[in-house]
This record gives sequence, structure tokens and C-alpha cells, in this order.
Amino acid sequence: MKVTVYGGGNIGTQLATHFAETGNEVIMFTSKPQKFRKHLTVVDHEGNILHEGNLSLATNDAEKAFKSTELILVTVPSFAMEKAAKTIFPFVKSGVMIGIIPGNGGGEAAFKLAIEKGAIIFGLQRVPSVARLVEYGQSVCATGYRKTLYVAALPKKFTQQCCKIIADGLQMECEQLPDYLNLTITPSNPILHTTRLKTVFKDYVPRKTFYKSVPLFYEEWSDETTELLFKCDAEVQNLCRVLKDFDLSEVKSLKEHYENDMVQGFTNKIRSIEGFKGLPTPTVRVEQGLIPDLDSRYFTADFNFGLFVIMQVANLAGYDMPNCQSLLNWYKPLQKKQYGEFNYKHYGIDSKESFESFYKQ
Repeated sequence: MKVTVYGGGNIGTQLATHFAETGNEVIMFTSKPQKFRKHLTVVDHEGNILHEGNLSLATNDAEKAFKSTELILVTVPSFAMEKAAKTIFPFVKSGVMIGIIPGNGGGEAAFKLAIEKGAIIFGLQRVPSVARLVEYGQSVCATGYRKTLYVAALPKKFTQQCCKIIADGLQMECEQLPDYLNLTITPSNPILHTTRLKTVFKDYVPRKTFYKSVPLFYEEWSDETTELLFKCDAEVQNLCRVLKDFDLSEVKSLKEHYENDMVQGFTNKIRSIEGFKGLPTPTVRVEQGLIPDLDSRYFTADFNFGLFVIMQVANLAGYDMPNCQSLLNWYKPLQKKQYGEFNYKHYGIDSKESFESFYKQ
């Protein structure tokens, strides 16, 4: 296939390598095409090559990237999804497949007009593995590849076709999800990251609070975070039961995902995951000390286009989620407006009826 990867970061580089390795013609659409080498690699922590492949082209020219492509994999953060949709839209033809990796964050709504034009939108429930750039435009380190990936599509009838393309391109087991909403309200980073940020920075007051040090994000995870996470996770599970017209059986509880339903066991599990070790809590150093990095994707994506989406689904369904709402209430005064936030109304989805119509197609 002719495949275009939109975004040359961690996941974009990883996906481009895999799809090139499996015999596809791969184009990288990036703002920095001059930094990309033809030969890309995925390596392990010791630098051993796990996967490798050659790009056909790296470009920032949208026409060259999208005019005749069959498959587009969009890997930009959620706040850039609308821009991506507008960039791609002029080149959309009926039958083109556009994958959002990962598929949460409301990105499917940004491509609503593309669907009406005949595009097939699909998403992965989670990324293939933890991935970190080794050298931009050349190599990425990947750890903890998942045994199985899960895919859903809009319109729904194309899910099997999209699942096969991902399985073939990544050489990984792939299974279908019953409804796209399984991606939309998957409580992974929108709960995992937001509860952690609140418990670490709960006493933060802009221009008044400065920290000498902060704990590592995962490796020094706290029971306090786990307790709040469990409460928010339970609200998401209850929301799935409220949305009874959809099959949301694959919106797994984080307790199930991390195989621990006790506070201390869950905390220890998060602390012990190899791919999470050493990752810092997002901060910025100023003259007086450390402050939270409000430009980090942990804030701008996981609140603005993660938890915001879940809460809007709850509001459309008429379901109250007080613990999740408390997270948003804490974040709102800190939010940087330039990143925007997800809003279904912006895409003409402003009632329970229009919401159900969009996700049932």
C-alpha cells in the first residue's frame, strides 16, 4: 500500500518503520523533513535493532503526502487533530483509510466531514508499545510491545478491513472492537495521567508555589493517586453501563488492565513497569524552583482532549461523574487557553440524538 504517516515523533517514527519493513511505500509528512533519513530503525534499550525499513519520502508538502495515498496514520497530539483533519481534507477520496493512533481524544469528530466525503476513520485503543525517540528522524526505542491491538472504525462495517491492515502492517495480532466509543472513552491516559498530576501538584498556586523536587511520575507513584484513580475509573465503568445502546465491553477498567484491584498492589505494579522507569513528572525550572510544565502533553492532551471528552459524553448521557469533575475543577484555573479543548458542539454534535447518530454509523 501507499501509506502516509502524519507526524514524525515517537509513534510516527515507529509506525513508519514497521509499515516500511512490511513492504509498503511509506511517506512521512512532517514539519522537519530535512531531518529524516531514508533508513529508520526501532531498537531496544541496548540499541539492538528490532525493526527497520526505508522511507519513500519525507515531506512537508501536503499534496505530495496525501494526494494518492491509500492509508493515512495520524500520530499528532489531540490538540493538533483538527489542523490535521483540515490539512488532509482537500485530498480525501472515497475509500481512503485514516487511522488515529491512539484513537481516543475525540479525533474522530475532527474527521466528521471526511467521513461524509467517503473516508473510513479508524483508531487503535492503545499504541503498540512504549516508544521514545533515540534520534529524531532516524531511530526510536520501543519496549513492552502489546500482545494484541484493538481497532474500531467509522463507519462500523469497515472495522474488519482496518483490523487486517494494522495486523499486516505491524505484524501484530489485532482484534475488532464492537463500537468506536470503546476508543473514545478508554480511561487510559485521561485518568492515569490526570489523577497523578492532581495528587502531585494539588497545592500548586501559580507564581506562589515552587518545588525543590518532585517525585518521578510512575516510579514513585503514590497510594493517594491510586485511590483517586480507582474512584474515577469506577465512574467511567458506570458511564459505560449508562450508554446501554452501545457495546462498551472493551472499555476495560484500569484495575483489569494493570491486573491489580487493591490500592497497594496497583501502586507497586505502576512503579515496577520497565518502560515507565525513570520518566520524570513534567516540570519547568524557574529561578525560584520547579513548577508544573503546563505545556506538557500530560496536561494539554490528557485534560483538554482526554478527560474533557469523557466528561462531555457523560453530560450528553445525563450522567454525573463527581470525581472526574473534581479533576477538571482543579485544572481549569491552570489551563493554557492557546491549546484549546475538545467540544462536541464545534462539530455539530450537540444532543444525545446527534451523538448517537454519529457513533452508530
